[in-house]
Amino acid sequence: MTVPPEELELAAAFPTAERDRWREMVKGVLRKSGVASDDTPLEDIEGLLTRDSYDGVPVAALYTAADGASGRPGLAPRLREVRPDGEGLAGWDVRQRHAHPDPAAAREAVLADLENGATSLWLELGRTGPPVAALAEVLRDVHLTMAPVVLDAGAETPAAAEALLALIIERGQAAEATGNLGADPLGLRARAGSAVEGLSVEDAAALAVRCVREFPGLRALTVDATVYHDAGGGDAEELGAAIAAGVAYLRALTGAGLTLDEAFGQLEFRFAVNADQFMSIAKLRAARRLWARVAEVCDASGAGDARVHAVTSSAMMTRRDPWVNMLRTTVAAFAAGVGGADAVTVQPFDARLGLPDDSARRIARNTQTLLLEESSLARVIDPAGGSWYVERITEELAQAAWDRFTEIEKAGGLAAALDSGLVAERVAATWARRREDIARRKAPLTGVSEFPNLTEKLPERTPAPAGLSAAPGGLPVVRYAQDFESLRDRSDAHAEATGARPRVFLATLGPIAVHTARASFAANLFQAGGIETVTGEPGGFAASGAAVACLCSSDKLYAEQAAAAARTLKEAGAVKVWLAGKGSHEGVDARVFAGCDAVSVLETTLDDLGVNR
Repeated sequence: MTVPPEELELAAAFPTAERDRWREMVKGVLRKSGVASDDTPLEDIEGLLTRDSYDGVPVAALYTAADGASGRPGLAPRLREVRPDGEGLAGWDVRQRHAHPDPAAAREAVLADLENGATSLWLELGRTGPPVAALAEVLRDVHLTMAPVVLDAGAETPAAAEALLALIIERGQAAEATGNLGADPLGLRARAGSAVEGLSVEDAAALAVRCVREFPGLRALTVDATVYHDAGGGDAEELGAAIAAGVAYLRALTGAGLTLDEAFGQLEFRFAVNADQFMSIAKLRAARRLWARVAEVCDASGAGDARVHAVTSSAMMTRRDPWVNMLRTTVAAFAAGVGGADAVTVQPFDARLGLPDDSARRIARNTQTLLLEESSLARVIDPAGGSWYVERITEELAQAAWDRFTEIEKAGGLAAALDSGLVAERVAATWARRREDIARRKAPLTGVSEFPNLTEKLPERTPAPAGLSAAPGGLPVVRYAQDFESLRDRSDAHAEATGARPRVFLATLGPIAVHTARASFAANLFQAGGIETVTGEPGGFAASGAAVACLCSSDKLYAEQAAAAARTLKEAGAVKVWLAGKGSHEGVDARVFAGCDAVSVLETTLDDLGVNR
């Protein structure tokens, strides 16, 4: 029984919450900061605090019960976990990724994972892993009825699928084996730029028919939407392309003779989850909403439960300060679990450095074990359900993704949209917006664009096999940290060649209490480009060994001393004088401030310091 708030003694001590009263209080705060004025209408206040995601989904400052709820778990519109009330709880599938090219090493790593918490395998073969011919050796001691195997073999998928099916038949486990053959010709086409010889949609459909007829526990197709995420796309673009691929596969599978229910049962979706916790939760919930809508339109609503595999984002992983990746993947894995993923892959923290070692794989594995066993995350059905914020952004993200999907359909389907460049154009525009935010440190990267460690010693790893390179017209592979990491690479090369890092002198004016804030800001910014900073009064510039200086102090002292300090620095040999803050002063060449294009500042500074590109 729910007790009305007015009957609760604690609630009764407070006035009834009213939206306009909240707006008035917020307006008072915004007025002090100059964002609002006395004339700003109350109805405009929330708009001043609302921001748009990279997909154009508005993220507001306040949500209420009017923003909706999602209904019972397992029922339409299928935003929540697929198990209806009362059918029990279960954790997700802990799926570990393996791509070591040496079959013996891959087999050893596979067994270590399965013996210590992993429940299924994501096995890359061919160009990015062990050869297809070695599949039986890699899986020699794996019980295929207990540990599902998901293949990822690109153009070699037909051969890899045949090898796995032959192994299953040899062991007499055709009726019991589970997993996925991993056929995804459209995903491969997106990466390569054109249809890839060796794997067509017709090949994938033939595999699906064989699975339905001979291997009832196996799926044949994986709709891998991470290719769009890895190219810099937003959540709606990733979802829209995934639904378009799924629909294209449904057409091919039913055309090959499968029923709608059989065709739906042959697909699994793979999505990226990143450190944007709430958007990742909403994305997985929206994926189920979208696929249920497709099933409804196809009059196959009984088969509309999307099977979702969530993998922590490759784009968010960094080479610099890679230990922070553990934090990123933990947040992403949490979002995957809360979002209701059926299978979750946590990438090892050293994934950008090469092949992960035993310790990195163990940490990735144990991240999920902790969430499942210690945090009891899987004991609650749809933990985000009922959150007005999550419910609203789920619905709006689903609507945005449906718009992307229908745009692709109007263009002739996903294959045509890839060939025409429509998908690439949309993804590139989103990446350009995110890239600018990263450059301006509005989307900070801890350990890279913020709080870098110039003295770090990176762990050494065996280089990983080169992945499939994008041909002209194919989607690129981007990394959020790539621009800052390129700057750090320039600095490292300079330090190795000369024995010293490029250096900027922070010329402080006034007492410590006055200049510390801006000096710390400037040091953090320059160090993000691998540039060492030394601090002192302007007269100490000549002895610093630097060729560029940055003034650091308060606006008041700038007005009194900046021009003279800049003149002193120039006379001592400074080729450029920056100023931390805003405002124009004689002798100051440029300024650094919160929201400035840090990448441009750092590129210019390295050029001024004579660091080779």
